Amino acid sequence: MSSISRGGSTGSPGPTFDPYDNTPGLVPLRTAAQAGDWPAVRAFVQGLDSAEKISMVSSVLAGTPGVETFLERAVAELPADPLPRTLLAERYVHIGWDIRSGARAQDVSRDQFEQFHSWLRRAEQLLIEVCARQPAYAPAWTVRLTTARGLQLGQAEARRRYDRLSAHHPHHYRAQTQLLQQLCPKWGGTWEAAHAFARECATAAPDGSLSGAVVALAHIEHWLDLGGPDGAAYLRGVPVRDDLRFAAQVSVLHPGHRPDWYSVGAHSAFAFAFSVGGHHADAARHFAFLGDRATEFPWEYTSDPKASFLKFRTLAAQA
Repeated sequence: MSSISRGGSTGSPGPTFDPYDNTPGLVPLRTAAQAGDWPAVRAFVQGLDSAEKISMVSSVLAGTPGVETFLERAVAELPADPLPRTLLAERYVHIGWDIRSGARAQDVSRDQFEQFHSWLRRAEQLLIEVCARQPAYAPAWTVRLTTARGLQLGQAEARRRYDRLSAHHPHHYRAQTQLLQQLCPKWGGTWEAAHAFARECATAAPDGSLSGAVVALAHIEHWLDLGGPDGAAYLRGVPVRDDLRFAAQVSVLHPGHRPDWYSVGAHSAFAFAFSVGGHHADAARHFAFLGDRATEFPWEYTSDPKASFLKFRTLAAQA
């Protein structure tokens, strides 16, 4: 299937997981951030047309070493502006999570936890003020879903924060993915709650939105939790396959879908879930969109993300 190579050649070295490569529209942001140019960063964000894009900017900047230096200055100079506070808060969250690592709680040291929680509390203090002044500011509430999880504030508080956000932005994809994590057993939730929320996201959103991909992410998390043969059997199951097919058809494969900055991540979720479940023909259309692009999540759940992507893309092309 030659269409699998759309967006990049299958003979290439492999996928890029770099958000700037995958979303060229973000390149001016990288240039401004690396230069420590706050006015240019602010001008870039002011030119965006959605809260979802601002949340993407916040996520990408958070992974850029050193940006906290100019963001701290911007917070001091613009105390009433929600943008620098939100960007700095997410950078603090990223620093804290790097210290904690992605290990299970039992494998994280007490010192790691103390530093992790310290950074998250600093972020939370910034965000509380933003949300008090501008309760409809979705980018700040989205980051507060992460701080709620890391600070172990519980299911009810996380859901309260999501409900405050969704009252103004009812189908905010990144916020949905953050609450899904909270609803999984590893963060004190249940599979019943996680899958119910994913179905709610898919069915309540307009056709062609990204929200259906939350269904794929929920199944991937369930597969990861089961592990080994049980996990593989779970994703191979017909009920899961059919659930994934429905979610894909009402979201990224719907004729009304208009690709945006989150589409690479959504297609990555479907490509991963279908592939690991052995449903390679179903994965093909998602790889066709991706070409040589992918997001680190969920491919980072494999021992070799690049090799896994290439293997599954080849199998999809042959299906």
